[in-house]
Amino acid sequence: MHAFCNVQTLLTNGIVLLSEEASDNDESLTAIERREYAIFRELLRMVPGLETRLMTSSEEDVMLIGELIQKGVNGARADDTKGMKSAIIDWITPKGQSLNPHIPRNVKSGRGFNHERTGALLCPAGLDWANTETRMKLVNGQIQVAGDQWPIFLYANYTYDAEDPWNGLLRSGLLVSAYKHIFTSPSSVDQEPKATRSGNARIHGMRAVTKASIAYVATQARFSLTSAQVFSRTDLVTDSERFYSTIVELLDDLEEKDEVDQLLTWWNRQIFPLYSDLERLPTKDSALARIRQKRAEYREMSA
Repeated sequence: MHAFCNVQTLLTNGIVLLSEEASDNDESLTAIERREYAIFRELLRMVPGLETRLMTSSEEDVMLIGELIQKGVNGARADDTKGMKSAIIDWITPKGQSLNPHIPRNVKSGRGFNHERTGALLCPAGLDWANTETRMKLVNGQIQVAGDQWPIFLYANYTYDAEDPWNGLLRSGLLVSAYKHIFTSPSSVDQEPKATRSGNARIHGMRAVTKASIAYVATQARFSLTSAQVFSRTDLVTDSERFYSTIVELLDDLEEKDEVDQLLTWWNRQIFPLYSDLERLPTKDSALARIRQKRAEYREMSA
C-alpha cells in the first residue's frame, strides 16, 4: 500500500481519526491525511484483529506494535534489495552474451552511470545516452538526476515517445522480472505464469497488482541499477522517496484513470494468470445460462 510511510505516525494518527469516525473522504482532512488514513484502514483490513488490539491497547503497547510492524517492513525491504542486487545482473545481460566490463553480482561500485549498460537504462527519458556530452555530464555529476526524472528502463523496449509519454510507461520486461522476483518467487522470473502456481503474493492474500506495488518494484529496480551502496529513503543522490512518490501520484491521479486502468489490467495479466478484469457472462446455450434465463422468467411470472 505504501513503501515509505512511518508506521508509528500512521498508527497514532489513524487511531485518533478512527475514534472520531472519520472517513477516507472526510473533507476536513488534507489530501495527505486522507491518503494516510486510507493506508491505515487497509492495514487494519490486512491484519486480522489489529483494529481491536489497537483500540484497546495502552499508548505504550501501540508504540510496541508500531515498532514490530516497522521492523517487519524494514526487514522485508532489505531482503528485496539484497536479492535484486544480484538477480538484476542476469536480467540486463543479453542472452548468450556478457557485460563488458563485467559487473559483479554483489558489488555496486561499477554500476550506475559508471557502466555503459546500467547507465543507458538509468538515463532519464528525454535525454540521449548515445550523446557523448550528455553521457559525460551524467557520469561526472554535472547533470543531477532528480527523482521525478524517470529512467528509460521504465518503458517497454526502453523507448520513450515524447509525443505520447504514456506509451509503454511502466511496461518494461525488466520491471516484470523484478515484480515476479519479489511478489511471486525468484524462480518464476524465467517461467510463464501458471494458473496452478501459488506465489508469495497469493499466499499472503494479494489477488491483484496494486499501484503502490508497481512503484515499489520500480524503486527497487532503479536502486539496484545505481552505484549507491545503502538504500535510504532520504538519500538525495538516488532521491528514492521522491521517485516512488511521483509514480504513486501519477497512478492515483483521477485525470489519468483510463490509462492507469489499462496499465493495471496489463500488469495483472502478466502476474496473475487467473485475473479477469471483465465480468464473464455464461457461455450462450450453456446450462448456467439456461438456469439464469429460467430464474429471470420465474421472477417475471411472480411479479
